[in-house]
Amino acid sequence: MKKIAVVLSGSGFLDGAEIQESVITMLSLDRAGASYQCMAPDMDQMHVVNHFTGEVAEGEQRNVLVEAARIARTQIIDIASANPNEYDAVIFPGGYGAAKNLSNFAVKGAGSTVQEDVLQFSRAFAATGKPMGFVCIAPAMIPTIYGADAKLTIGSDAETAAAINEMGGVHVNCPVDEFVVDEERNLVSTPAYMLDMRISEVASGIEKLIHKIIEMTHGK
Repeated sequence: MKKIAVVLSGSGFLDGAEIQESVITMLSLDRAGASYQCMAPDMDQMHVVNHFTGEVAEGEQRNVLVEAARIARTQIIDIASANPNEYDAVIFPGGYGAAKNLSNFAVKGAGSTVQEDVLQFSRAFAATGKPMGFVCIAPAMIPTIYGADAKLTIGSDAETAAAINEMGGVHVNCPVDEFVVDEERNLVSTPAYMLDMRISEVASGIEKLIHKIIEMTHGK
């Protein structure tokens, strides 16, 4: 059975992992016959957002790993302790947490960096040549992890795509129910909720990404 790492960034799309994208990812992996291990960095979130009002909850602070455990049903590890060699593939669901906690793309744009533990794990995994999948805004981390000329998609948002291209990535416009593959780097990305679409359409793109990732693990 293939073992897949799922990297979460908190809980809730405005300040952590997009819950629906994360659950669809885990469900799709299970249906594909793969096991998965959730992981997240042990760190404070950039901030806490009230998901009812959409406003920053001043004075509140939450931990990314602790919040991500809500989605993982407590079955989660600190990414700093994860061994890249134990996994056949890695998936990054989206949500603003990927751009606020796993990286600072939401604040720094083209000048962004990836959180140290996440970057160390991701680069070590990338060096194995095994596949990684990125959902929604998570592909914004790809140029930092893989370097220049990596092909990816966040959908069709021109401003975000321009920032990614400035970082050295090669953005490809893509509809919600499809995905983009960088064959040379074994990378797969899909827009999900970067496009304002129905959950069934988001699920279709993520499911296709998962099936492609599983296909790419064979022979690795």
